[in-house]
Amino acid sequence: MSLAFCGNDNNSAAYNVDAGVLNNGCFLDALTVVPHVFLLFITFPILFIGWGSQSSKVHIHHSTWLHFPGHNLRWILTFILLFIIVCEIAEGIVSDGFNQSVHLHLYMPSCLAFMAAITSIIYYHNIETSNFPKLLITLLIYWVLAFVSKTIKFAKYTEHGIGLRQLRFGITGLLTLLYGLLLAVEINVILRRRYMCFAHPTEVKPPEDLQDLGVRFLQPFVNLLSKSTYWWMNTFITTAHRRPIDLKVIGKLPIAMRALTNYLKLREAFEAQKRPQGTQPQGPKWIWTALRQAFGKPLLLSITYRFMADLLGFAGPLCISGIVHHLSKENHTIQPPVKHLGIYFISSQEFLANAYVLAVLLFSALLLQRTFLQASYYVAIETGINLRGAIQTKIFNKIMRLCTSNMSMGGMTVGQICNLVAIDTNQLMWFFFLCPNLFAMPVQIIVGIILLYYLLGISALIGATVITLLAPVQYFVATKLSDAQKSTLEYSSERLKKTNELLRGIKLLKLYAWEHIFCSSVEETRGKELTSLQTFALYTSISIFMNTAIPIAAVLVTFVAHVHLSDDGDLSPAVAFASLSLFHILVTPLFLLSSVVRSTVKALVSVQKLSEFFSCDEIGDEQEPRATVLPNSSNHNKYQALPLKVVNRKRPIRDDWNSFTFQSEQEDEPLAVLDEDICIKITNGYFSWTDGTPTLSNVNIKIPFGQLTMIVGQVGCGKSSLLLAALGEMQKISGTVIWNSPTDAAAEWDIRKRGAVAYASQKPWLLNTTLAENITFEMPLIKQRYRAVIEACSLEPDIDILPQGDQTEIGERGIILSGGQRQRIGVARALYQTTNVVFLDDPFSALDIHLSDHLMQEGILKLLREEKRTVVLVTHKLQYLPHADWIIAMKDGSIQTEGTLKDIQNSQPELFEQWKTLMHRQDKEFEKETVDENMTVLERKNLRRAMYSREALKTEVEEEEQSVESDEEDNLSRVMRLRATIPWRSCGTYLSSAGLLLLLLLLLSQLLKHSLLVAIDYWLAHWTSKVITAKIDAAAHNCSLVQDVGFSHSSYLLVFSLLCFLGIVLCLATSVAVEWTGLRVAKELHHNLLNNIILAPMRLFETTPLASILNRFSSDTNTIDQHIPATLECLSRSTLLCVSALGVISYVTPFFLIIVIPLAITCYFIQKYFRVASKDLQQLEDSTQLPLLSHFSETVEGLTTIRAFRYEPRFRQRLLEFTDANNMASLFLTAANRWLEVRMEYIGACIVLIAAVASITNSLYNHLSTGLVGLGLTYALMVSNYLNWMVRNLADMEVQLGAVKKIKALLKTEPENYEGLLSVSQVPEGWPQRGEIQIQNLSVRYDSTLKPVLKHVNAHISPGQKVGICGRTGSGKSSFSLAFFRMVDTFEGRIIIDDIDIAKLPLQTLRSRFSIILQDPFLFSGTIRFNLDPEMKATDSMLWEALEIAQLKPVVKTLPGGLDAIIAEGGENFSQGQRQLFCLARAFVRKSSILIMDEATASIDMATESILQKVVMTAFADRTVVTIAHRVHTILNADLVIVMKRGVILEFEKPEVLLNQEDSVFASFVRADK
Repeated sequence: MSLAFCGNDNNSAAYNVDAGVLNNGCFLDALTVVPHVFLLFITFPILFIGWGSQSSKVHIHHSTWLHFPGHNLRWILTFILLFIIVCEIAEGIVSDGFNQSVHLHLYMPSCLAFMAAITSIIYYHNIETSNFPKLLITLLIYWVLAFVSKTIKFAKYTEHGIGLRQLRFGITGLLTLLYGLLLAVEINVILRRRYMCFAHPTEVKPPEDLQDLGVRFLQPFVNLLSKSTYWWMNTFITTAHRRPIDLKVIGKLPIAMRALTNYLKLREAFEAQKRPQGTQPQGPKWIWTALRQAFGKPLLLSITYRFMADLLGFAGPLCISGIVHHLSKENHTIQPPVKHLGIYFISSQEFLANAYVLAVLLFSALLLQRTFLQASYYVAIETGINLRGAIQTKIFNKIMRLCTSNMSMGGMTVGQICNLVAIDTNQLMWFFFLCPNLFAMPVQIIVGIILLYYLLGISALIGATVITLLAPVQYFVATKLSDAQKSTLEYSSERLKKTNELLRGIKLLKLYAWEHIFCSSVEETRGKELTSLQTFALYTSISIFMNTAIPIAAVLVTFVAHVHLSDDGDLSPAVAFASLSLFHILVTPLFLLSSVVRSTVKALVSVQKLSEFFSCDEIGDEQEPRATVLPNSSNHNKYQALPLKVVNRKRPIRDDWNSFTFQSEQEDEPLAVLDEDICIKITNGYFSWTDGTPTLSNVNIKIPFGQLTMIVGQVGCGKSSLLLAALGEMQKISGTVIWNSPTDAAAEWDIRKRGAVAYASQKPWLLNTTLAENITFEMPLIKQRYRAVIEACSLEPDIDILPQGDQTEIGERGIILSGGQRQRIGVARALYQTTNVVFLDDPFSALDIHLSDHLMQEGILKLLREEKRTVVLVTHKLQYLPHADWIIAMKDGSIQTEGTLKDIQNSQPELFEQWKTLMHRQDKEFEKETVDENMTVLERKNLRRAMYSREALKTEVEEEEQSVESDEEDNLSRVMRLRATIPWRSCGTYLSSAGLLLLLLLLLSQLLKHSLLVAIDYWLAHWTSKVITAKIDAAAHNCSLVQDVGFSHSSYLLVFSLLCFLGIVLCLATSVAVEWTGLRVAKELHHNLLNNIILAPMRLFETTPLASILNRFSSDTNTIDQHIPATLECLSRSTLLCVSALGVISYVTPFFLIIVIPLAITCYFIQKYFRVASKDLQQLEDSTQLPLLSHFSETVEGLTTIRAFRYEPRFRQRLLEFTDANNMASLFLTAANRWLEVRMEYIGACIVLIAAVASITNSLYNHLSTGLVGLGLTYALMVSNYLNWMVRNLADMEVQLGAVKKIKALLKTEPENYEGLLSVSQVPEGWPQRGEIQIQNLSVRYDSTLKPVLKHVNAHISPGQKVGICGRTGSGKSSFSLAFFRMVDTFEGRIIIDDIDIAKLPLQTLRSRFSIILQDPFLFSGTIRFNLDPEMKATDSMLWEALEIAQLKPVVKTLPGGLDAIIAEGGENFSQGQRQLFCLARAFVRKSSILIMDEATASIDMATESILQKVVMTAFADRTVVTIAHRVHTILNADLVIVMKRGVILEFEKPEVLLNQEDSVFASFVRADK
């Protein structure tokens, strides 16, 4: 058959031009070719050749600057144009089917139009991004030509009476309209940008974001196509494969998305609601309204997109119904089309009766639906993230103004505030994500039910009722789930508390052989936790079961009803499979329902909490009605929050600073009289923390400029409160606080506003940054000054110990430092600042005498005095009073006296005398204090140990990260390869922990369930096809009903019901199996982990930070408990559904397999790239959240310091940086998820198209049964839903298996060798009875890889001897004591105690027979009885006796409950000294014949220590005592002294012998100690 443009039929009317050329249909079509050819010819050379030479006038980094007016409209119109042209092509091909020969003119012009439309948009895009508007003239000409040619064609059609009945008329009309609109858009560009016909073109500047190289999040700036397909993310996701994504890679947030921008938006919304009187409305409604005003618009957009997507979603079932219906029509004859202008025209009914047309329509509808759905998700999530940033900023600004009393009086705890940030803002964000569902669900359900009714009649309503009745059940299960989760959380936090104590006290537990007692206590709590996890698992499995079983049940009920109710039992494949798809659509909103309702409830609670927090008291602020200002408060009205009782009614609210006049009401002296040399003056001050009685009353003080003022008084008399009152942190009831500015030309406001004050609080507050940054505190580093400050605070030796010197990160709250070191850093910060005023609150409390003296002399008297700074010092050390220029003595919240020391000596002689005696006593103490090894040296020693272990860990982690550092490039590619592979090993570990039986059950149930689901649908296809055959038979026999042909539904129905019931049962089985497996694994892994950790050698705890071991027990265990089972279920379900669907389609049309291969390859690469990027982004989101949360808790803890320093703006700035970093990661993660989903959905749509075309062809030519066509299409639709679920779950699973991997790494730890050569029964009952110790050639090291710490030590200690060991730090004293307990690796020599070599004993037995007192006292939370004797072996009288020996009996007697009194975590409710005494008592309870004291009296004052020494001598007269001394005078009366150096014994003799030898090391120690 030869091709001809107008066809070559015999009666070739196509070439007939008698009535004029324009009345020939073929010529009209030819005419429309002209514009398209013109465009293609002109633009191709420009696009391909001339592009390189075109240069842009504005050079910007990103090629995404869209600045032509009408940009989005043009893209939308082009998309519509393309769709209509496709319809035109289809219409042409269908109508050509009625001709004898091929008429090219029916569809060739439209093919060219399609190419031209695509070219036009590519051309436009290139011109726009390169900013070369003059070239747009081509497009202008094209639109004019196209518009004209279409108008002519349309006019001729109308002239010949062709109307809307013919489809081509409608299409031509629409095209004319579209070309006209595009022409209008083009003219608009000329008018607005004036690039032609005008002398001066309009200048446009690119937006700020695009000029900034750091902005990499381009979603708001790219064109519509790239926006909807996330095309701009391609490079980002593919590069993740080559280098990991970090904060540098994701860059900065665009301005519109920054937390600050959104906060201002939110603040405006809050401001807009202010009442005319300026008061702020309260309550949750106020917050909701503000959120609606600030973020309502984008949410509306998201809801609109969602509606469009949901309505388009119904195209699937309708198209399936249409396709199957048309294929099952008995005769394929349609009335012949109408002929006009010599060509055929068809109506839209005929057009839509073509199965292929429906397949293409289905494909387009799917593409559109998926695009709208993802757009809706994206907009909702972006809005949620913006909202979270805004609310976090608002919370932070509120924190900055909170009253300190709220914090200290328990109004708001740090925990509550951190929860607001971590939990409640996220709840609101989630609510915004799910918000579109709230509106879309009802619409989806209503439309779905209407369509079902249209297909199935009344029986549809019965099926829908089944679904709707189960919705409340779903909700009930969801609430039960959250309850179970809460109780699980309670148990797990209790378990964590116990685990934390166990890990912190692990050394003690091992030394006392108590690890099993504590281990079983943790196991017991874990048991409770697992019970509530079981409930959780039960409800989860019910929920999963309902998700899969409800659709089956609904379909079963519907079809049973349909067969019985409808008389002719019309159950054609078209109806059956369309309704099947509809049920699948209907079920989705009902599952979401429970989570959406729960999310809404949580959001309401969160907003309630937020509104309570926002209405907390503030330190006076401009907008707050409470901060009504007393007219005489001449200073700080900005900072004083006043209770309303004392409001001066004459002046309601402060107007403006300058119109502020002083009324002399309570105070007559005018301001000018304020002495020039007074810095702060408080007159008649009454201050309180809460609204109750004043803490400070009748305060009248002056603090002189540039001088040292000391505040003294007993504990609790209000010294610290006085400082805070001066800083404006307390509620002022009455009186005035005046700050004077040092400059003469002080402006009026200077007097009332205080400047920054360097404030060192009593409890030092440190930031989680480097030590140097803690001292400079955001000030520039001036080397000389910095060194002087460090010297004054004696921080040099401490810095030397730290691995990176002053660049070492100090953990949160200064975790790795001791109290004294923290305090000195706090003081150093105050000294380093250049403020005029310095407040030091008891800076000496945690320092020993030497450091205090050094700090006083070098820091306060030298550094601060020289700079003429005003210093206010609160102290208990009265010996420094002579240095003071001014002294304020306080008593019970009021001022006892103030003046110089001389004034006080004259005016209050008895107070002066009292001071004098105290000074004398403190000087005495000074003489007694040792020179050599005092507290500080001890602290440094501990620090060195802590740092050594942290360092070791760091290197281990680095080794783990990059085991081979040989070849940089090669190594990097290896790491990248590792990132791209799925952790199958961890998956194996996880599944193997479940045991073989469960695994088999899991696999079999899953496979069976999915086979059954396919069987149900296959049977439906078989049944409905039989109905059709029966119908054809009936028609042949002229019977009205199918029943008359002997066809019966009952047998089919029976099999169908049986299969459905089996399916439902199997659904239950699989959901239970998955959760059961999860529980079993959780139980196994935790049990193994705990037991491994308990038996691990001490070395593990010294080299691994506690936090990282705790993380295995907290977050990793939680992941394994709650997250992995759900992900595993989802993953297996979506994977098996996809596999079964592809199997079914391939069975229906085997040809499909060939075409699916390229799609499968595409899929593989997409998921491969996505998984890597997603993993990085998830980790990045988690890691950026931590600094944000710790910044909040740090700020809350250091509120007074920040406000004293006036550093609020700096901290706000840091908050904004942290929030933006976190939001940036969240946004990229969202965009990456959308990137994946759009691609997977498009692949799904392609699968639907291929399946549809293949099965239609198969049915038309190979007589494939229509039921199978329906089956294939229904499954094809399912694939597109589950493809992206599969990949998303795979990515999640990969991240979650990381937890298993980390736990597995810890499980590899070799335990200590607990088994001895002797069994427990072979060890004599009371061993060691005498306590004789022989040490022979002993060499010891901490680890086989390290150097020995004791070398060839020999010693013999007779029974009952008291031995003292001394030596400098690091000489091996402590290692010596640990060797008795086999806590260190003895690789040579042996220790023989009472004739038994301790290496042969079981560890448990060995350690349970000795007592040791460690230098760090450790108490467990629980009763005193439990702390002294966890094994519950001792009687009460024995415990009281031990307490009496330890000087604690009077203390414990006064406590409520006596021995059963509770000790707080870490013994917080006792002083350091008392804790040490409890540890002594603990050792006395265990009546062993050998006692080892490891520097046990370090934190006890001299008097108590001497009593203890006596007690030990008497109570342990008959036992062997080994004392490791830190003050040499404590071992002067020992029987033997061992002096050690670098792991070797230097001297081993009686002390008196050594003292008589002038050159002995011991003698030199004693001399130094004098």
